[in-house]
Amino acid sequence: MNVLVVGGTGFIGTALCRELVERGHDVTTLSRSPDDPDLPAEVETYAGDVTDYDSIEGAFEGRDAVVYLVALSPLFRPDGGNEAHFEVHLGGAENVVEAMRAHDVPRLVHVSALDADPAGETAYLRAKGRAEEVVRDAGLDYAIFRPSVVFGDGGEFVPFTKKLAPRPAAPLPGGGKTRFQPIWVGDLVPMLADAVEDDERAGETYEVGGPEVLTLKEVAKLAHRADGHSFTAIPIPMALADVGLSVLGAVGGPMGPDQARSLRMDNTVADNDVTAFGVREADLTTLAEYLGVEGRGEPA
Repeated sequence: MNVLVVGGTGFIGTALCRELVERGHDVTTLSRSPDDPDLPAEVETYAGDVTDYDSIEGAFEGRDAVVYLVALSPLFRPDGGNEAHFEVHLGGAENVVEAMRAHDVPRLVHVSALDADPAGETAYLRAKGRAEEVVRDAGLDYAIFRPSVVFGDGGEFVPFTKKLAPRPAAPLPGGGKTRFQPIWVGDLVPMLADAVEDDERAGETYEVGGPEVLTLKEVAKLAHRADGHSFTAIPIPMALADVGLSVLGAVGGPMGPDQARSLRMDNTVADNDVTAFGVREADLTTLAEYLGVEGRGEPA
């Protein structure tokens, strides 16, 4: 197949391009800065911005499938404020769908987010939810993925956690009880590649997570343990965290009210759809295994 990976030079995109090349597909990556030494030599590149239709339209000619991975981080307030989420997540999806129609590309694999909802709690989730509506209404063979947080080499989840919770001790909203179900990028990308190849998956939405649920405090302890250090969480009330992050956001800080709201919300799946790809949760890589701290004791 001839596959266009939109956002293919990012964290997930680079890994997916490798997977698709290994499976024998012709792969092109579309991104604003497509030159990436980590991409396989077989991957072609195309420069374009998903918010500018004219800059990307030509990349869709002759493709059999498209994977849409472009996303702004929900962990930080984006440049341009929350409106940027709608410009990139919603506007980008609209432009990609329009270009696919113009060039008769039949299949789209769209990576969204858990709890994506047009009426969601944050701008990130609202924009993701509206983008899903665009995908479902496009008349394409689509598959939507809603992963929990994704970790791996080049990912932001572990570095962000260490920044949010620096050693040896740091205050965590609600004592760091927010729950995540982290999935390793090396476990996620084969599922995305399967969806590219299998037309039987058209019209499906998959919520996927890793093999275990971890609290923010547990993630922080694991991340610091991997560096040979301990960590102690100092509980602070969620209401106080809301005020603190809102004030920081008002004076130009990297986080704001939406990020405070995110820390109130668990990021876990009710039914893990990894089983739809012939995968058992028990076979997935844990965060501790990835960090090399498996067997060193559980976080206190």
